[in-house]
Amino acid sequence: MTKITAAITAVASYVPETKLTNADLEKMVDTTDDWIMARTGIKERHILKGENQGVTEMAKHAVQKLLDKRGIGADEIDLVIFCTVTPDKVFPASANIVSRKVGMNNAFGYDLNAACSGFIYGLVTGSKFIETGSYKKVLVIGADKMSSIIDYTDRATCIIFGDGAGAVLLEPNTEGNGIQDSILKSDGNGEAFLHQKAGGSEKPPTLETIANGEHYVYQEGKTVFKFAVSKMADVSFEIMQRNQLTADDVSWLVPHQANLRIIEATANRMGVGKDKVMINIDRYGNTTNGTIPICLAEWESRLNKGENIILSAFGGGFTWGSVYLKWAYDSEA
Repeated sequence: MTKITAAITAVASYVPETKLTNADLEKMVDTTDDWIMARTGIKERHILKGENQGVTEMAKHAVQKLLDKRGIGADEIDLVIFCTVTPDKVFPASANIVSRKVGMNNAFGYDLNAACSGFIYGLVTGSKFIETGSYKKVLVIGADKMSSIIDYTDRATCIIFGDGAGAVLLEPNTEGNGIQDSILKSDGNGEAFLHQKAGGSEKPPTLETIANGEHYVYQEGKTVFKFAVSKMADVSFEIMQRNQLTADDVSWLVPHQANLRIIEATANRMGVGKDKVMINIDRYGNTTNGTIPICLAEWESRLNKGENIILSAFGGGFTWGSVYLKWAYDSEA
C-alpha cells in the first residue's frame, strides 16, 4: 500500500497596509531605533486599522489568494484549522467566521491556541487528517492581530509585535514529499512568564481589570528569551539528528520570527548558514501565528520540489516544536 503523506500544495499571506516604524514608536514611548534593532532586529511592523476589523479580515485575504493560486473553489476545502491567540470573538471560532467570509461551506473548522507555536501545532494536526485518508484538502491558517492586545505605553512589548496572516493548503502526496517528522513540546510552568492576565474565565473582564491594563500581553523578557534560545535551538537540532540530516542536507530553516538573536542561535545550533534562513522580522515584527506561513509565502518562488525544510517555533505556555518536511512542488512564480 502506497504511503500517504501530507504536503503543502499552496501558500499565501496578507499583511495590512499601515506600517508602524521604529521612528513612530520613538514618539510614543521611551525608545530609539538603535535600541530596538539591537535587541530584536525589528525595523517596522504592520498594524490592522479600522472599526470592526478582526483577525479574520486578514485571514480572508490570505485564504482567497491561496485558493486563486491553487485554482480551486472555496467549497472544495474539507477542514479549516485557524491558529490564533487573537480570535475575532470568544465564540464562534474564527475558523467558522473566515469560512463564512470566504464561502468554505463544506468545511468544518476549529481554532487552535498554542501561542507562537500554534501554526506548527496546527500543521501537524492537519497532517493527520490527510494521512488517515479522512480528508483531501485541509487549510491551516496562522494569523494574529497582536495590536489588539498590546500596550503601546510598554516599551518592552510594543516594539515586538505586528499583525499579519498566512495560510497553507495540505493535500495527500504519494511521492514521498510533504511532512516527514515533527517534535512538539510544552511546559505549563512557562505560564508565569508570558501570558494575558485577564479576559478568560479565570478572571473575566471588569472595569478594574481594564483600568489595570490586564488585557495586554505580559512578558518577562529575559526569562522568555533564555528559554526560547535553548528550546527552539535544541528541538531543531534534535529533529535533524532523528532524521540523519546534516546542515548540508537542509535547504531552508523557517524559524518563528520572535527575535533576531533567537533565530541566529537556532541556525548556529543546526550549523545552518544565514543564506539558508528565512528572515523577515525586520519588516513585520512578531506576528505570532503568522510568522512561519508569511515566510513560506515570501520565499515560495525560491523553493524547489524535494528540498528539505525545517520549521521551528517557540511560544507562550511554554510551547515549542519543530517540523521536518520535503517541499512538494516547484513554484511557477
